Amino acid sequence: MSLKVIITGATGMVGEGVLLECLQNPAVEAVLSLSRRPSGIRHSKMKEVLVSDLQDLSAVEDQLRSYNACFFCAGVSSLGISQAEYERITHDLTLYVAHTLLRLNPGLSFTYVTGAGTDSREQSRQHWARVKGRTENDLLKLPFRHAYMFRPGFMKPMAGQQRVLSMYKYVGWLYPVARVLAPAFISTMQEVGQAMIAAVQNGYPKPVLEVRDIVALARESVKS
Repeated sequence: MSLKVIITGATGMVGEGVLLECLQNPAVEAVLSLSRRPSGIRHSKMKEVLVSDLQDLSAVEDQLRSYNACFFCAGVSSLGISQAEYERITHDLTLYVAHTLLRLNPGLSFTYVTGAGTDSREQSRQHWARVKGRTENDLLKLPFRHAYMFRPGFMKPMAGQQRVLSMYKYVGWLYPVARVLAPAFISTMQEVGQAMIAAVQNGYPKPVLEVRDIVALARESVKS
């Protein structure tokens, strides 16, 4: 199946990495970046739609039709904002975009990037983990063709990435050692993108993918 993918969050580290993988992956026919700011990336199979508020897509709905997958990589840190604002951005915005795209594209597959430590039971002492868990649970209730929740941990950036968190720049040299000592928490950004594409194309038996699942699926996709 040839993929036509909508990506959110292309101006962030995860979204940029997934976008770069989609642009170089032959399984992806077309990519639409839905964002508040330009990504700065140009490619023959890429289109960019800019909106001032992702919670109001009414003006651009016609441009969002005829896509069969969404890789939702937009997100915000819980640090420095109120719990109410974090819930609005993390849960409410995500569900609004998901409902809108599903209405415009019946049969859409939706992949949501959450993170390691997300609590699907919604009982964690960590507010962010509960909110992410509730977001996952609510997405899994929607009638998507496929719905996958990706929970990456530490990710080695792809070559050519510009939007890399400063932390990764300082500790990236530890990646080879960390990959051996803590394989359940370490992957590459490319593996995340490859696994997303493979899951939507071929399916995956689990709706929630932890780091080991992501790495295994990426490796299998490269072999096939």
